[in-house]
Amino acid sequence: MPAPTSAELRHYSPAENLLADRVILVTGASGSIGGALAQACARLGARVILSGRSVKKLEKVYDSIVAHGGPRPSIAPLDFEKADAAAYDALTEAIGAEFGRLDGLAHVGGILGDRSPIAHYDVPTWLKVMHVNVNAPFILTKILLPLLGKSTDASIVFTTSGVSIKGRAYWGAYAVSKFANEGMMQVLADELATETPIRSNSVNPGAVRSPMRARAYPAEDTSKLTRPEAVLAPFLYLLGPDSRGVTGCRFDAQ
Repeated sequence: MPAPTSAELRHYSPAENLLADRVILVTGASGSIGGALAQACARLGARVILSGRSVKKLEKVYDSIVAHGGPRPSIAPLDFEKADAAAYDALTEAIGAEFGRLDGLAHVGGILGDRSPIAHYDVPTWLKVMHVNVNAPFILTKILLPLLGKSTDASIVFTTSGVSIKGRAYWGAYAVSKFANEGMMQVLADELATETPIRSNSVNPGAVRSPMRARAYPAEDTSKLTRPEAVLAPFLYLLGPDSRGVTGCRFDAQ
């Protein structure tokens, strides 16, 4: 099927039961966009697996989902900066044991790092950003592909950025990591298109009211920024059955 345009997706209205019985893992579910996405998926019927660094914040999202009558989610804490092979294996085994498959993987977690010139960029910070934003999503995707393959309609969604299309001064490792995310999405889409029904796409949320945005633009008036809940339409479209056949695409939420 032809892919919709980004402008068309901004007006996408998901059916009430769009994600009924789907098992969806959301990384960064303790953050602004990830938390909002996890709650929206649950409202549409998904069994959501909440992953992130802060158990306390994940529990708040869990409580909100339950309070609003959504399917009871699962909490799967994972610190991308510190996780070892055993942590990834344990997550995969737990998902397999509880659900037997995975229908959606939304890569929302990530870090900003420093906003400084390449010439002055701190090397340990560069390595940390690249590990959290690129290596960890690669590892998680690779290890979960067998479970995604057990779904009849699986979807992988990467969260990208406005600085992943054209390099912009002082965005350093964050921008480079988002270029890498786009490349990973496209490589996966091309590989999987001929082997499985798994699709791979990316979404650029744009400027959103969030702690990361505040760190990037500390003097900005946050009241003028879009709330996370307002940029979810492309994510929900891609995680649901309406996007069958759409793969290798990038969508701008704003």
